[in-house]
Amino acid sequence: MSVLFSPLLWAASPDTPAQGYDFINLAAILIALTALFAYLNHRFLRLAPSIGVMALALAFSLAVVLVGLIVPAVEQKATELVKQIDFNKTVLNGMLGFLLFAGALHIDLDDLASRKVLIAVLATVGVVLTTLIVGLCTWLVLSGLGVPARLLYCFMFGALIAPTDPIAVLAMLKEAAAPKPLEVTIAGESLFNDGVGVVVFLGFLQAALSGQDITLAGLAWAFLQEGVGGALFGLAGGVLFYYLFKSVDRYQVEILLSLALVAGGYALATYLHVSAPIAIVVAGLLIGNHGRTFAMSETTREHLDTFWELIDEILNALLFVLLGVEVLALTFTASYLGIGLLLIPFILLARLAAVMLPVVMLRQWMPIDRYTGRLLWWGGLRGGLSVAMALSVPELVAGEPIPERKWMLTATYVVVAFSILVQGLTVGPLMRRWLRSNSATPSTSLTPAQP
Repeated sequence: MSVLFSPLLWAASPDTPAQGYDFINLAAILIALTALFAYLNHRFLRLAPSIGVMALALAFSLAVVLVGLIVPAVEQKATELVKQIDFNKTVLNGMLGFLLFAGALHIDLDDLASRKVLIAVLATVGVVLTTLIVGLCTWLVLSGLGVPARLLYCFMFGALIAPTDPIAVLAMLKEAAAPKPLEVTIAGESLFNDGVGVVVFLGFLQAALSGQDITLAGLAWAFLQEGVGGALFGLAGGVLFYYLFKSVDRYQVEILLSLALVAGGYALATYLHVSAPIAIVVAGLLIGNHGRTFAMSETTREHLDTFWELIDEILNALLFVLLGVEVLALTFTASYLGIGLLLIPFILLARLAAVMLPVVMLRQWMPIDRYTGRLLWWGGLRGGLSVAMALSVPELVAGEPIPERKWMLTATYVVVAFSILVQGLTVGPLMRRWLRSNSATPSTSLTPAQP
């Protein structure tokens, strides 16, 4: 049980120790709510698990607000509880590493290599292009509305909303039954572009905190240090643990080693200032391929897969419940909600441009199915990672408040909710419709990872 609680160790924020909610109480409440919503969704709604539990969590939060109109103490207590959850640390320092490793563990390297150019371009150029388009459009829209919107913070918003969240995307792919080439492309992009997005976001955030101008050279150096450094660190860690796996044949020990690789590797990568998400993805790919083939017995592979599938399912459900109840901790006004809704079309257009330009250009040199661009566009979901980055923006800089933080938080949450509830619910039917309209059949040229 402690293994399941470990990603929630950050949930009990040390800044708000009052109200009698310690770590055990918070974890118990969250797990109980998650189990309840998962049961109700499976029994009655029958939506994709991630979408269903988030929808029920949002409905629960709305019900708390409505009851609070009659009994204010109910909403007050619920809000106090949610505010004690440090969502930023819970996602970035707790859940993300485990979920990335679980996703990378089952991706075949040969499949990934067949799409490496497209994935690399989408995860780098696509993120930067989306950041610039969203940032500029946000600045123009908000300036026209008379809302405080410095260009630096608009680009910061573009950076946090640019990467597709691997947690949301991988959960969607499980339900959508995407053709294999498309599945590999979407999964590969989402596993790597979050690391690039975090680097770009931190570059803008550091510039805002220090008061210094952001430079292209500075961003390039940060990418080399974080991105390339993270990949090399993950490769080294994966090789080390590959030999540890190879030296034993006891699945209990090997599962513990995989946990040590994720938890210890993520913490050490963060300490060394290299990209922990990229490091864990690279290590997961190595263990899931060479480690699975050459360093594990059939019994170990079976137990390792079952264990990490369980971790993936439980943490996914917990994360989307957290997303649903986090609405109680945010400040929503009609104007901020309007800004979020107004920015959705611009974000979708930016994603369309960032996807279609590489797809159209690369189609001349590599086979890319006609429907790939459209499905990459609509299937590029945002999730908890974007909300976590938005929450990391401080309220004050040098003693001065940041007025952009309020609309940024609300707009991010609105975009994420739209992405998961609207795009997540419709991508499956749209994919089947587009496949039929193109007279295409799912490709079998790529083979799944061997169990």
